Amino acid sequence: MTTRAPRRDSVENRAGILDAARETLAADPRASIDVIARSAGLSRRTLYGHFDDREALIRELISVGAQRFNAIAESVTDADARIALARLAARLWQEASHVQVAAALALDEAHVQHTADALAPLRRTVSALARRGQDDGSFRTDIAAPTLARLIEEVARTVVSRTDAASIGAENLAVRTLLSIAGLSWRDADDLLTAHPEIIGSERVDA
Repeated sequence: MTTRAPRRDSVENRAGILDAARETLAADPRASIDVIARSAGLSRRTLYGHFDDREALIRELISVGAQRFNAIAESVTDADARIALARLAARLWQEASHVQVAAALALDEAHVQHTADALAPLRRTVSALARRGQDDGSFRTDIAAPTLARLIEEVARTVVSRTDAASIGAENLAVRTLLSIAGLSWRDADDLLTAHPEIIGSERVDA
């Protein structure tokens, strides 16, 4: 039995709902399903034809965003664990900063498990980086690699949810914060980012 592909208008409606949800939640994280439907130019009934409820819609936003984050993790191939972590942090921040409110929703306590499952490939990348950095002596070794990886994740979570993405130096701060957790001093981080200016461009944290 052949499975029929979704109709084009159905696919477009679903994509429109997700786009509208991102924009609406950015303006009001508590926006109702009715508000999201109106923003998408659709009826509430049509929206419910795609998503059972508001939580299902948010979970889909998390899953779609996670796919992009996981793809970013796969794109970072630097052999030096320090550079890889800095580049990964910068690219993830650039992505998260465009949908910061939605990203914060994904990271709140109500969605932690779903987010963790969706981001499994990214988490494996961070774990591997923690181990590699410890093995070559570039990361701190006073705590076990799995714990270090978890600390990096938790600090990244805090930075995304608490830092104003539009503020000057936000990306720079995010990258330096994760390097610091990994064990680099501020001087080491400064030297690394000076040697690889392409990671965060010309943006600098104000003294």
